[in-house]
Amino acid sequence: MAPRESSHEPTSTPDPVEKGFATLATLRIGVKAFVEKDGEKRKAEILSIQTRRGKPTFYVHYEEFNKRLDEWIPAERIDLSREVEWPAPEKLEKKKAASTVSKSQPSKAETSKVPKNLKRARSKLDREISATPEATSTNLPGKAARPSKASGKENKEHIALVSTEVTDDSTPKADDEEMDLVDVQDAAAAAKAAPPEIYSREDEIEKLRTSGSMTQNQTEISRVRNLDRVQMGQFEIEPWYFSPYPVDFTDAEMVYICEFCLGYFGDVTQFERHRTKCTLLHPPGNEIYRDDYVSFFEIDGRRQRTWCRNLCLLSKLFLDHKTLYYDVDPFLFYCMCTRDEHGFHLVGYFSKEKESAEGYNVACILTLPQYQRKGFGKLLIAFSYELSKREGKLGSPEKPLSDLGLLGYRAYWQETIVDILMDGRTEANVEDLGAMTAMTTTDVLHTLQNLNMLRYSKNQHVIVLTDAVVEQRERQKAKEKIKGRRIIDPDRLQWKPPVFTASSRTWNW
Repeated sequence: MAPRESSHEPTSTPDPVEKGFATLATLRIGVKAFVEKDGEKRKAEILSIQTRRGKPTFYVHYEEFNKRLDEWIPAERIDLSREVEWPAPEKLEKKKAASTVSKSQPSKAETSKVPKNLKRARSKLDREISATPEATSTNLPGKAARPSKASGKENKEHIALVSTEVTDDSTPKADDEEMDLVDVQDAAAAAKAAPPEIYSREDEIEKLRTSGSMTQNQTEISRVRNLDRVQMGQFEIEPWYFSPYPVDFTDAEMVYICEFCLGYFGDVTQFERHRTKCTLLHPPGNEIYRDDYVSFFEIDGRRQRTWCRNLCLLSKLFLDHKTLYYDVDPFLFYCMCTRDEHGFHLVGYFSKEKESAEGYNVACILTLPQYQRKGFGKLLIAFSYELSKREGKLGSPEKPLSDLGLLGYRAYWQETIVDILMDGRTEANVEDLGAMTAMTTTDVLHTLQNLNMLRYSKNQHVIVLTDAVVEQRERQKAKEKIKGRRIIDPDRLQWKPPVFTASSRTWNW
């Protein structure tokens, strides 16, 4: 990536912040005020303002807190007795850039003259430029990230999505491939200042086909969580992030989701009527694994489109980096469930591409919040590597991982590699460790570096099992004896790698 051009302003001196007292009438988006949270006053930025039930409500983000803690608050929780920070006005340079971009946008009559096949070729080029799944991956220092050549990813970086949105309707130039992705943020701000585009039905379908997203304006929409509470089975869940459910659900106090068919309803009467008619008791796929604790089902996104789209909508509530795709045909979904007398209850899932050019064995992975911190995430990760062993391939999760996903994978990698080295089941070299665990050598090296187990001796790198690592693993085993440890039994897996035709691996438009 090319270095960003240095600005003429001094970087060491922060811009002065304008402060002053405010009233409810003068509060606006971008203002930072002190808000009461858990009995304390915390600084928060106002991201959105709405009138609900005749009263103003504010959607705020708490500084130095995770985005999943953003929430809607009433006006009473804002402390107006203290000064607030007003948002800085837009700089003149950005306004000029916005006007330049808006002038360079082709007219609708010009875009309608472009042949459809040229549009598709252009969108394909945009996807190749913007798709950088390894940009935040755990590569070795000094190793350049390799751009992805595969299109139709279910999980991509937010910046890459913005790049597609900005460049989709403009003619790509010869130097587009060298564009700095950091500058895409400025382009997104300029696009936001431009007049909104009106999509016809054909343009909407073309947009969905090329960019894959069910939402067209993600730069602003995804900042505000749109659902307050969700009821799924016997659990009430507070969503973490935005998900493009119908707009009518925004004002609903509770959204009811059927835990078997994943249908969604904004009214309890409709939901109860649906439950009397819904006959589904398990995910609509083949059960490929069952033990005394969990079951796994394999669902083809091409055969069960509605169910898989509902699953994507549900998972988007808890995954910030996930891009929701309109067509789920290129993906397989592996859903983990628990069983009781009422049926199979969804615990978590992971998806994988039917044909991954990068060798990924996981595209998206999620354990539902009501089942987190119970060991289910480790079972999902272990199951994905068992499938890779059956395929005879090395696998790695698609990047970027969420914060919780990265923690889960690092814990699994460390535990698996340390156990093998302590048992002496294989030679202490990176290639044998990767072959035995179905992990890529990059993931193995990253894990060994994190554990400080790589040493340089006699002109070569040597793996050293340190006392600190052994003691830590022994403490973990002592806890597992008390709590109990659940593992995936490969003998119970009834599965062969599926073979797909060319048409079933791609979108069916």
